[in-house]
Amino acid sequence: MKAIYTKAIAQRLELESWQVENCITMLEDGDTIPFISRYRKEKTGGLDDVQVAAVKHFAEGFDQMEKRKETILETIGQQEKLTPELKTRIENCLEASELEDLYLPYRPKRRTRATVAKEAGLEPLADKIWSFQSHNPAAEARAFVGDKVANVDDALQGARDIIAERFSEIPALREDLRRIFRTLRIEAKATKAAADNPEAEKYRTWMDHSEPLKTIPSHRLLAMLRAREEGFLNVSIDSDSVKCCNKLYYDFCQQRKYPSAAVAEQLKEALADSFERLMEPSISNEIIKEAKERADREAIRIFGENLRQLLLQAPLGQKCTMAIDPGFRNGCKIACLDATGRLLHHEIIFPHPPQSEKVKSMMRLQEMVAQYGIEAIAIGNGTASRETEKFVKMTHLPEGCKVYVVSEDGASIYSASEVAREEFPDYDVTVRGAVSIGRRLMDPLSELVKIDPKSLGVGQYQYDVDQTALRQELDETVESCVNKVGVNLNTASPYLLRYVSGLGPSLSRSIVEFRDKKGGFSSREELLKVPRLGEKAYQQCAGFLRIKDGKNPLDNSAVHPETYHIVYKMASDLGVSPEELVGNEKLCATIKPADYVVGDFGLPTITDLLKELSKPGLDPRGAAGEFAFSEDIHEIEDLRDGMTLPGIVTNITAFGAFVDIGVHEQGLIHVSQFGRRVASPAEAVKLHQQILVEVIGVDLSRRRISLKFVK
Repeated sequence: MKAIYTKAIAQRLELESWQVENCITMLEDGDTIPFISRYRKEKTGGLDDVQVAAVKHFAEGFDQMEKRKETILETIGQQEKLTPELKTRIENCLEASELEDLYLPYRPKRRTRATVAKEAGLEPLADKIWSFQSHNPAAEARAFVGDKVANVDDALQGARDIIAERFSEIPALREDLRRIFRTLRIEAKATKAAADNPEAEKYRTWMDHSEPLKTIPSHRLLAMLRAREEGFLNVSIDSDSVKCCNKLYYDFCQQRKYPSAAVAEQLKEALADSFERLMEPSISNEIIKEAKERADREAIRIFGENLRQLLLQAPLGQKCTMAIDPGFRNGCKIACLDATGRLLHHEIIFPHPPQSEKVKSMMRLQEMVAQYGIEAIAIGNGTASRETEKFVKMTHLPEGCKVYVVSEDGASIYSASEVAREEFPDYDVTVRGAVSIGRRLMDPLSELVKIDPKSLGVGQYQYDVDQTALRQELDETVESCVNKVGVNLNTASPYLLRYVSGLGPSLSRSIVEFRDKKGGFSSREELLKVPRLGEKAYQQCAGFLRIKDGKNPLDNSAVHPETYHIVYKMASDLGVSPEELVGNEKLCATIKPADYVVGDFGLPTITDLLKELSKPGLDPRGAAGEFAFSEDIHEIEDLRDGMTLPGIVTNITAFGAFVDIGVHEQGLIHVSQFGRRVASPAEAVKLHQQILVEVIGVDLSRRRISLKFVK
């Protein structure tokens, strides 16, 4: 990559150029973001995965810009208008808007008013006015009256059309206008289609709304633009054409000299036309698009952070689990799973109305708990969740068998997906949905990677933002979480393995097929026997894969095979075997990292290595905890202002946090109700955090609950 780009990336991310250069070189060599951030800290100066991803995104953007420059240079060159100065300016561009401004005069155009005027032979008149060489434009225009030009007014109009187009193609004026528009207000007004349309009611707040473009929150802008797409709002920038034109004219003349009054009159008229017809629509759309891109980035960032918190929920671990997908009329679907998540049994019980087979259901539940050695019960948080939780807790359960309420978001999507059909071809969607609920409790990460993140209920305007950018962010978030936790090579599904650094769908399936045929891996080295898995893929994935009870205890840690020799030397120097060193915190504490710095493996790598040796394979997610809603509150009608209730954070947006308090409707803690000044709700709470809230408002007609954060 060219030096101008690496320097620009370094400046924008506040990094050193060598960090960016090394990072880009590794990315170009096929190294992944998790591998670079975890195992190449010496080369990046310790950049984390978010920083490496940012470098990657900027580098990809500049790669696209470079290709665009090549096209532009070729096009202008074919017109024989490419001067050395223009070529240099194009080659040194770092902003897409500047590049397109430079190209604008040379871009192939459709037939315009200026084109018609040129065909009528009026360009010489326009040149005279444009260069201030005309003393009396009206008198000089008589010379252009003829077959193609009816009169003096038409001649002057044609000249102004040419000048208007020239004004619109001056990069400095276009940039002036961008700067002006960025300081203005964006306004929204209702369209005729919005009148008395019930679909438009949700946008009523913004039907006569105006606020500064530079401070409008992302969620508000996205809502307004969605309403525009649906035909309910007209959204525009509230610009003052007179002030804008005066500023543009001043800047234009400042670079030259002030013309005569007659020429100035023609120029100002042409500029006003250029502003209204050519510049304002173009720049206004560009600035609104620019604002939307900012809003997209913020919404995508929030979605990515929510997804990260969701995926890194604490797992229950390998316990025999009963999963219940609750329901009233259609009953409660039950799936009994062994400690690895394998389906052992499924059936339906009917403890609730209209059947109300409470005693029969209770007895059957106890029988299944005993028969399958159930250690935990997972209940979906959908319809009949509270009633089912109460019923289960009334049932006599073995000591230590705990009950958990699990989010159902996306479970129905999974149950009808190709992934679910492949996993459970002989079962219907109700069984698949129940299994998914149980597995989410056991290991949220392993189960949730099978579901499109947009179906998990943790986004904000996710269908309105740039879908390509959203998909990239979500994929990178999933990849980051999977590699942060590590994956059991002998039990992981192909859907989880595909997110491991260096693998992907094809290699993950090859690994599973090889594992099924061979009966499991006993060492990381055996990965090299997997068809199509070469040295490069092995280098990228090995450190993130775990083998429990394998030949080498290091294979169950985040220590990369390329540094095994360092561990062996440490053990040798201490007079112990590697097996004795792994997991021995006291021995590891006696080792001086600086003594083992060698070659490309510097202090950061050795420090990480010792940290991992002390607690090999430590899961960063912690342990799952129980939670209980208020026993006295079941419906929204039970709520009263001033009540203090336990709740679980289910979604975090820019304007507030949604909380489940057990009444089938989500309550909202507005950003202003966190008891202290916070710029974002994410500063105060985390996804699925257990909190206390106070009810401060209940709107039964709109089924809305307003909450205040307590602790």
